[in-house]
Amino acid sequence: MGKEGERVGILVISYGSRAAAVIDALSRSENYDVRFYVADKQRNPFNVRHAAKHVVIPDLDVGKICDFVEANKNEIDFGICCPEKPIIEGVRDVVESKTGVAMICPTKKYAIEESKISQRQLLGECCAGANPEFKVFHHAGYSSVSEVKRAVWGFLDEIGNEVAVKPDKPAAGKGVGVWGDHFTSREQLFEHFSSIFDSGSDVLIEEKMEGEESSFQAFCDGKRISVLPDTRDYKRAFDADLGQNTGGMGSYKDNKDWLPFMEEKDREEEERLVLKIFKKLRGNGSNEELRGMPFYVAFMHTAKGAKILEINSRPGDPEIQNVLPVLKNDFVDVCFRMIEGNLSRVECEAKATVVTYAVPMDYGGYREKYSGDKRVDLSGAYALQEKYGDNLRIYPGSMELREDGHTYALGSRTVCTVGVGENIAEAREISLDGIRNIDGALWNRGDIGAEYHIQRSVRRMERGAFRGLEV
Repeated sequence: MGKEGERVGILVISYGSRAAAVIDALSRSENYDVRFYVADKQRNPFNVRHAAKHVVIPDLDVGKICDFVEANKNEIDFGICCPEKPIIEGVRDVVESKTGVAMICPTKKYAIEESKISQRQLLGECCAGANPEFKVFHHAGYSSVSEVKRAVWGFLDEIGNEVAVKPDKPAAGKGVGVWGDHFTSREQLFEHFSSIFDSGSDVLIEEKMEGEESSFQAFCDGKRISVLPDTRDYKRAFDADLGQNTGGMGSYKDNKDWLPFMEEKDREEEERLVLKIFKKLRGNGSNEELRGMPFYVAFMHTAKGAKILEINSRPGDPEIQNVLPVLKNDFVDVCFRMIEGNLSRVECEAKATVVTYAVPMDYGGYREKYSGDKRVDLSGAYALQEKYGDNLRIYPGSMELREDGHTYALGSRTVCTVGVGENIAEAREISLDGIRNIDGALWNRGDIGAEYHIQRSVRRMERGAFRGLEV
């Protein structure tokens, strides 16, 4: 660990508001004088303002990122990767081997989201009860369309039609089809299946899981994991959970480690399952290739117990934005401890947080198209920080600072506001106040963390509650 007060150079590989939250948390260090070296997808105004050096790499190519690190390696103490694409493509392996700069993210081997099929097989080995029923359809295993169709029909005869159809490899949220959302007949289901299968991909069909979702995150130094509070993400585009799936329109965290619709033992069950996965991957002793956040786990709490929807090897977006603003520990110190293998407990203030995203007019199907002005002015939201102080955070995401000095919305989630409060209702009002004061052609969900939405989750859990799954 570095000496207190010394200058520390940190590489941040950035895509979206998640990276702004990471930079914000690192910049609040009281023990270190932090300098940022940002490899960014575009000229994010927050990152440009905070960076000692900023480079735009639109495709986040690992080789180009490595060149940037090589050119500045004498000033960089470590790097942290926020998006999944460079992790899957081995950014840690390449940067560490070529420059010697330590990276906080798992190696390519442990980019667990690289294969949905491998995830199911891993869970089958260490905590099979957390898996839904599933079947893998290997592209090389069938000689004709009729043969694979018979196999699909046979599996549906076993478990019913209500399933999810998934490509093995990540598709940036695309490709996954769910009964009732994307198809309502077997023929439509097989059309969706064929669109994946005919591209050469193996396909996973698994039972559709109904229940209440929570997001679980944990830091790791290779020897141990340090868990963070649970969060609840809102994937659907519109209020009342209508519309298509998105990257996440917002999320909330309660003022304790579990969510309002959960009990403490539900949270303990999540920890127990993740610890089983960690021990399976770690083996005996330590496995520093897992360093970073190898477990961002989407849990579904069902009538059959806790199930795992998916696991990712990077911080959640928007979920990490709920946590980092209320981190008690010096985040630079936490990063050094992960690298050095002496990570201890990470603690958060007993505060609630609500994240709300503002997005472009044509995002999530709100408009078919929008050809108007895409300028966005955040000054009104920033002015509110005089009123709320650190209880309001503003994290630009898919925004670009251009040569004319103005900021513009790009194609994805534009900016999020984080409200911090004594309870969810207070945090929500602060977050929404921030959103309302952003000037631009953007829209947002209005029910993130709303009391009626939370109470609906509570009632659903009471009817078909998850209460202790034995595996």
